[in-house]
Parts: sequence; C-alpha cells; structure tokens
Amino acid sequence: MQQRIDSLLHPPIGFAHRGARAHARENTLEAFALAVRLGATGLESDVWLTADGIPVLDHDGVMRNGLRKRAIGDARREQLPAHIPALAELLDSVPGDWHLSLDLKDAASGAAVIDVIGQLRPDLLGRLWLCHPDVSALLTMRAPQSPVRLVNSTRLARLKEGPERRAATLAAEGIHGVNLHHSDWSGGLTTLFHRFGVFTLAWDLQFEEPLRKLLRMGIDAVFSDWVDRMTEALTAEFPPPT
Repeated sequence: MQQRIDSLLHPPIGFAHRGARAHARENTLEAFALAVRLGATGLESDVWLTADGIPVLDHDGVMRNGLRKRAIGDARREQLPAHIPALAELLDSVPGDWHLSLDLKDAASGAAVIDVIGQLRPDLLGRLWLCHPDVSALLTMRAPQSPVRLVNSTRLARLKEGPERRAATLAAEGIHGVNLHHSDWSGGLTTLFHRFGVFTLAWDLQFEEPLRKLLRMGIDAVFSDWVDRMTEALTAEFPPPT
C-alpha cells in the first residue's frame, strides 16, 4: 500500500480542465456548468484579452472564420464567435463556491482578471489561482493583503537551479504554488515544496489509478478532462464525513 502524505488542502481541489472537456465542447459555458454538476470543485481555463481589454476564455487564442485565422487580441469582444465566453459571463452563469485556475496568456490579463472578479464576484478572489511559467511575471501581480494565489506553471526539467532552490524562491517571493505535469511529481517532491509552504498542483491526470496515486502523494490540486473519474478518485481517497 502506498504511504499517504498529507496535503496542505483537505480535500484537494479537483479542477475541470477547460471545463468538462471530455464531456462537452471545451471552454464553453455549457462545459463549465456541466463540470460543476459532475462534482468538480474547481474550473480551469486559459485567459486572453481582446483588443478592447475584455478577458475571455479560450485555449489557443485564435478564432477561425472558415480557413482564415485571427488572433483574439486583434478582435473586439463583439467580433468573437458566440462559443467563446467572457470571464464575466462565466461568473454570472455558473453559481457555486468553486475555485478558478486561469493560465495567463497575455501580460496584462492578470490585472484585468482580478479587476473583473473583484467587481462581480469578490468572494472568488480567495479561490482564484493565476498561473504563469515566468516567476517575474507573477511578481507583478502581487498586492498587499491580496487573497489571490499565484502559481508557477513549469516542468521539473526546467528547474535548472533545482527544486529545492525553486521552492525557496517561490516562498520568499510570495508565490503560492507550483504546477507540474503529473509525471514530474513524487512523494519526496511534494514533501519538499510543502516544507516551504508551497501548494502542489498536477495537470493532465486522466485516469483513476494515477489520480489516486498523486492524491496519496499529498498533491493539493489535480487537473483532469474527465470530471467523473476525477471526482470518483477524490471521493475514494477523501470520503465525505458520514
């Protein structure tokens, strides 16, 4: 039996990657709402800014019109296809106390996201996780007393200074978490980051066995396309009180 390592969050967050991506068209309001109905405790997407500064949720940042492509950043909000939601529409249409993880695809999107959520759903700021591969970009989003969590999204092989020094740097700079591919994690690595008070997040978990394995390693949040499998794994490892 694999030894269980305590997570910093109990239970860990189950993020629906791009909404219920395995169950509905990704990054649509329907997919996000379905994810919550299936039991996800967090929603995940990528955020871009339109030419008029509106944060919208899409993976590639490109809209297509037949064979032609156009960057979202070059278009105004009203020019985007109907299936691409604005962040404000997600906040208005999907109730609940879920967490929200956003990969920032635009240098200015972090401030815009915080502003929109602060106006429409200030209660969500404490459940907002902003992810970026560049630690220096995350530092620009720090604010005194802000409850927003900042996350360094990277890969273990890119930590040229080594994981212990990266963990120390994140802790010293006020970066709250690190997000690695699930294959990068081990029980020793989660314990290392936890020793510095850094949350551990793991993405691309699509099957029950690796999900349960990572949860027993003490991971604080998992990301999956398959919300049903993810919620089953979380329930099995963290049964609700009877």
